[in-house]
Amino acid sequence: MSNSKDAVRKVLDQVKAEKRTSLTAPEGKVVCDAYGIPVPKEGLAKSAGEAGKIATSMGFPVVMKIVSPDILHKTEAGGVVVGVKTAADAEKAYETILSNARKYKADARLEGVQVQQMLSGGTEVIVGSITDGSFGKLVAFGLGGVLVEVLKDITFRLAPASRQDALSMLDGIQAHEILKGVRGGDPVNREALADVIVKVSQLVSDFPEIIELDLNPVFATKKDAIAADVRIVVNFDYEPRPKPRPTEEIVAAMNRIMQPKAVAVIGASAEDGKIGNSVMKNLINGGYKGEIYPIHPKAPDILGYKAYKSVKDVPGVIDVAVFAIPAKFVAGALAECGEKKIPGAVLIPSGFAEAGAPELQAEIVEVGNKYNVRLMGPNIYGFYYTPAHLCATFCTAYDVKGRAALSSQSGGIGMAIIGFSRSAKMGVSAIVGLGNKSDIDEDDLLAFFEQDPNTNLIAQHCEDLKDGRAFAEAAKRVSRKKPVIVLKAGRTSAGAKAASSHTGALAGNDKIYEDVFKQSGVIRARSLRQLLEFARGVPVLPTPKGENVLIITGAGGSGVLLSDSVVDNGLTLMTMPPDLDAAFRKFIPPFGAAGNPVDITGGEPPITYVNTVKLGLSDDRIHALILGYWHTIVTPPMVFARNMVEVKKEMEAKGFVKPMVASLAGDVEVEEAAEYLYQNGIPAYPYSTETPVEVLGAKYKWARGAGLL
Repeated sequence: MSNSKDAVRKVLDQVKAEKRTSLTAPEGKVVCDAYGIPVPKEGLAKSAGEAGKIATSMGFPVVMKIVSPDILHKTEAGGVVVGVKTAADAEKAYETILSNARKYKADARLEGVQVQQMLSGGTEVIVGSITDGSFGKLVAFGLGGVLVEVLKDITFRLAPASRQDALSMLDGIQAHEILKGVRGGDPVNREALADVIVKVSQLVSDFPEIIELDLNPVFATKKDAIAADVRIVVNFDYEPRPKPRPTEEIVAAMNRIMQPKAVAVIGASAEDGKIGNSVMKNLINGGYKGEIYPIHPKAPDILGYKAYKSVKDVPGVIDVAVFAIPAKFVAGALAECGEKKIPGAVLIPSGFAEAGAPELQAEIVEVGNKYNVRLMGPNIYGFYYTPAHLCATFCTAYDVKGRAALSSQSGGIGMAIIGFSRSAKMGVSAIVGLGNKSDIDEDDLLAFFEQDPNTNLIAQHCEDLKDGRAFAEAAKRVSRKKPVIVLKAGRTSAGAKAASSHTGALAGNDKIYEDVFKQSGVIRARSLRQLLEFARGVPVLPTPKGENVLIITGAGGSGVLLSDSVVDNGLTLMTMPPDLDAAFRKFIPPFGAAGNPVDITGGEPPITYVNTVKLGLSDDRIHALILGYWHTIVTPPMVFARNMVEVKKEMEAKGFVKPMVASLAGDVEVEEAAEYLYQNGIPAYPYSTETPVEVLGAKYKWARGAGLL
């Protein structure tokens, strides 16, 4: 590869020396040739015979153009002939072009005639690259020509992209059917197109100064994919983001912050209503067993704990300091933490970048860097880590242990997480506030939770990603082991504007987030409620062994809506094999609908639900079940719920383990039944045919991304 890099370097050095910001067409061709990106073949003929030979070697039709530094408008001079189809025609065209040129400008210097492969037919697509502030180098693919502007049907991946990434891009545009050939048209050569995408992505990764690249249009045919036009824009001052810290280093600091043996509270207070008082109370009442050191300029002790003027006066080691003092005093106290070698600071105070004081934030970042203190916040509620009984926050103590770790960029959303978790009896391992993300951000949390034995799912709310590339790399690694769910706020332009005024966060182009999340195995939640439901439901469900989903319902109407939800969530409604259909029919009244959904009808006794669900669980061709229950006098809600839990346990004992979700339609008693089902491993929802299927869909997305299906 080094020769090809040298060729590109030579071109770029020339552009730089001439202080240009873009490459000429011939320079673009040299760059493409160096990386094996197909552009039209061309050659310079100095005689009619040579023109015939060159044209024959590259294949007809060809375009022929006069080459002369003195003729700017080639067509006007009669110096262009299009659609030359034979060697004889090429020789004739050569003579015609030369005589036309002499007539047009008698003294013109004529260097010969350019013979160029003529591109036509196929599908016009665009392959390109952009440089994003958060994600760095991205490769893009979409329909080419005029359609790009109108439809904006384009898809992105981080560069360098793998061949698999490239092939997924071909299916990632809305118009992907066109590439398969429509109305008798030929399909495109997928391998050839993927090859162009991979090479472009490698080129921009090798040369970060290439900040924009467009191959538009690329003519994609069943034979090949050739770029008709190349546009390359450069910026020699471009600096890629510095590499993130090594994972081991992140984990070492995060372990001490999340599982500290000793906590200092800077600004601790004995006075009710003060933040420093709430933090102290939560640490104490939350049951934290480590050392607590209140820091206060005057008080001898606070809430029964000996107080110190400064962290430097504390005799023992401190792992984390929680700050509850006004913004203007933070930098000074942080420097003392640095001198005390405290690895982490939890910065509750607001009044930094979000409040129009970026210089105060820059100052604390500088202090943090100088002493290598990791900063959480500022402008946060703090954090919870339940395995250590640690409530380092001014909110309310929380003690429902579980294995979901949640984080939010916003305090309000953090409170919603706490409330939902409490109400739904959803156990958590951690709830973390990230606020302004002056330092610690989502990828630091991913690195910690990846190796945390107390966590098996990570759910994050964010408004921006400071370093999208570092996040994507961490998420790609972590999501292979544990589901990563993200609610990205600022999806719309109005939301993005609100986000940028809220945290100093700039929300990027949502399509980039969408595609990079997919590339990284992240499950994207579309709403706050969905984030919470996924966090609660995904860990409860076993991993499916295949794609076949079956619906069993007592209400035909639910069956129709559940079928819609199956399609909406990228799941596959199993095609019912005849023998299985016959087996189900044994349990269903003759007027019930067979096939999938299995409609057992409303008037059925509990045994019909039991028999059909047993059959659904025992047949290996079925991989997941969706139950649609309808409240009737014959089968009341709690009777249905108890029966389903019994069937589930009985079949599990025989080795049949499959994900099951339930939608309950009925009067208020279905709420209690849904709760009972959920507590026993069947995520169930009253009054909704969408949510249970969304939760199942999220489990499937994760399993596919992690390569478990």
